[in-house]
Amino acid sequence: MGKLFYVMGKSSTGKDTIYKSLLENQDLRLKPFVMYTTRPMRSGETSGLEYYFTDENELEKIKAAGKLIEMRAYHTIHGVWKYFTADSDQIDLKKNHYIMIGVLSSFQAARNYYGKTSVVPIYIEVEDGERLQRALDRERIQETPQYAELCRRFLTDSEDFAEEQIQKLGIEKRFNNKNLQECIAEITYYITELETQ
Repeated sequence: MGKLFYVMGKSSTGKDTIYKSLLENQDLRLKPFVMYTTRPMRSGETSGLEYYFTDENELEKIKAAGKLIEMRAYHTIHGVWKYFTADSDQIDLKKNHYIMIGVLSSFQAARNYYGKTSVVPIYIEVEDGERLQRALDRERIQETPQYAELCRRFLTDSEDFAEEQIQKLGIEKRFNNKNLQECIAEITYYITELETQ
């Protein structure tokens, strides 16, 4: 049976960069499992890579078809942005290993849906001061920086990734992204070991 490696962590921990690097590593043989969002695309993003960028109408069709695994709504200063996971025939754990990005609640929903032994957490950590600086640096290069939204996300992460919740979900292995290449190497080794079990 294949595994679904679930990359998660607070904002600006390097999840997207790590995800892309792992996906590009041909030795790992990972296929993407992409979530959906109704939020606008950021500079440099591509629909179908980071997320499927969609709208409320498509979300309603997925709900009506009974294919919604989980959904979260965030009240931002730009309106409500929804992130969701859908069973859209992207995944066949009998044939392949997959990788996706999400948050604790979406990880829990995927694990409930696909089974505890099939969904493996890849939890990324970065010290809060460093994380805030990375978020600020990333926002500065956007065409229209959204600093208020950056602050909202940073504060919301404290609730979304509460230590009690991490413990409750049984996430023991954590990867510190102080040095990106070392972090990727450690995760690569971890995935390789699990793929061969």
